[in-house]
Amino acid sequence: MRVTYFLVCQECKRKNYTIRKRKDKKGQKLELRKYCKFCKKHTLHKESR
Repeated sequence: MRVTYFLVCQECKRKNYTIRKRKDKKGQKLELRKYCKFCKKHTLHKESR
């Protein structure tokens, strides 16, 4: 079963991207440097529900 998660910008705290992961997969939360259209720059995005 797959669950939908959001990637949240750590500067403006907005949800910019969605990802789908297996529910049974346990481990660290995903952290990526992605482009934030609200900040207009590349920022760190962390996984949240």
